[in-house]
Amino acid sequence: MEVTLRPVRAKDLELFERERADREGTGPHQWFGHRPPQPFHREFAENGFLGPDSGRMTIEGDGVPVGWVSWWMNSWGPDLTSWCWSTGICVFSGYRGKGIGTQAQAQLAAYLFAHTRAERIQSFTDAENVAEQRALEKAGFVREGVIRRGQWREGAWHDQVLYSALRP
Repeated sequence: MEVTLRPVRAKDLELFERERADREGTGPHQWFGHRPPQPFHREFAENGFLGPDSGRMTIEGDGVPVGWVSWWMNSWGPDLTSWCWSTGICVFSGYRGKGIGTQAQAQLAAYLFAHTRAERIQSFTDAENVAEQRALEKAGFVREGVIRRGQWREGAWHDQVLYSALRP
């Protein structure tokens, strides 16, 4: 499957909302309960999900929207000098397990290195999400460690595994 990233279009928002509406759409590691659609639509109206501190692009597989990638600024010290990108991904339920996440995350890292001055791109995933850990490693990310009880989801704390890619 040919995987590409492109800017989000207004018609993508309905697909995004449908996928994040329940646990089946998001998958067990990204279900944080029901959320209002207004912030999602507001950010798209304000900047098309291409802002200076964060962004989102649609993942297409053979020309069809199959998910999204996102990024936001994070810092390990003063924002002015120590920021990096954190990234996330959602591959729609019918398209998981086909290598789309690996390709999309590699393309996003290449895009962010080419178009921003970031030295570091990081991503984290649930310690039990072995498929995402493999996808990140295949996309060129290196496992750095475990963030113990870093995420509250479905009534319990969950460990997260931190990965990074450094500018080539």
